[in-house]
Amino acid sequence: MSSAWIYQDDKQVKKRGEDRASWYVGWVDPEGKRRGKSCGPGLEGHRNAEKLRKKVEAQLITGTYQSNERKTWADFRREYEETVVGGLAARTREEVKAALDHFEQLARPVRMSAIKTATIDQFTAARRREPGKKKGALVSPATVNKDLRHLRAALGKAKKWGYLAADPEFDMEREPKKLPTYITGEHFAAVYQACDTATRPAHLPYPAADWWRALIVVGYMTGWRISDMLGLRRDDLDLEGGYAITRWVDNKGKRDERVKLHPVVVEHLKKLASFEPVVFPWPHNKTTLYDEFAEVQVAAGVHLACPDRHEHTDQCHVYGFHDLRRAFATMNADKLTPDALQALMRHKSYSTTQLYINLARQMDAAVAGLHVPDVLRRSATGE
Repeated sequence: MSSAWIYQDDKQVKKRGEDRASWYVGWVDPEGKRRGKSCGPGLEGHRNAEKLRKKVEAQLITGTYQSNERKTWADFRREYEETVVGGLAARTREEVKAALDHFEQLARPVRMSAIKTATIDQFTAARRREPGKKKGALVSPATVNKDLRHLRAALGKAKKWGYLAADPEFDMEREPKKLPTYITGEHFAAVYQACDTATRPAHLPYPAADWWRALIVVGYMTGWRISDMLGLRRDDLDLEGGYAITRWVDNKGKRDERVKLHPVVVEHLKKLASFEPVVFPWPHNKTTLYDEFAEVQVAAGVHLACPDRHEHTDQCHVYGFHDLRRAFATMNADKLTPDALQALMRHKSYSTTQLYINLARQMDAAVAGLHVPDVLRRSATGE
């Protein structure tokens, strides 16, 4: 008998017939344990079984055979980070590593073969009980789901590599459907005027107020992410032609985009003439950027209500930069076609664009045209 062999289970053959019964590869590992793996039914299953038989035989003969049951989580993670995570964008790499760290801390995996659906459920239950970023609040369902998505991708790769016998099932957390916040026209006008109070960035050949006014105008009238705006290079800006290029290294969509700019945007960008390589230089850390934006809003009289249950901070009552992007989507949702809005917001999926559309604004005209029974019409008019 060869060191690996192909066979069909007699019970399956009797029950399903030879054409529908799965083909298996069997072998005895170096420790004397009998192993087997299903390769599926039919001709395709037989071909897969023959390939696997040859592979296992070669490993047994050359002494390179390793049982995947011995593969540890630590070994898999090291291999996964080297071959997969290393090729991702910097921010995504950080998120993946954070998700795997949380899984290690809460699930304490040792052998890959021991990771089952129950392991994922136990991790989810423990993760949702951890404290969130805001004092007095638990981690949000969206944050738990982000970890689960990264973990699902990692274990899906483990299955393809043969380290898991089956993909564990993932039950995502139910996220509350909140109304998206966006900077209203009234608040935008107030913040625009309050930019005179900004003190950073300093030491530029123009006032800090011009820097901030240009930034919020670009965000409000292009829908760009803050990373797109801060990454905009002066070489990629053509103010005469009225367009700009966002590079894949700076944007989330990972593609170069040539964007036509509104004349109002061009007018504000012309005030930022300097020898800096980027249009919006910010020689401080990211936290300082958000703090300065918050201070400008406080000076403008912005104070938003925060519906979340936690110990509130100053940041709870002001807008974030993404609210400029949401404002662009909301204010233009009924002026542009869905395809045009998706293209301008640079979303890969239309379903993502839909999340930014204020449905109430779009439904106003439809609701106004609904049929009203005569009795209700008379009641409304006082007849």
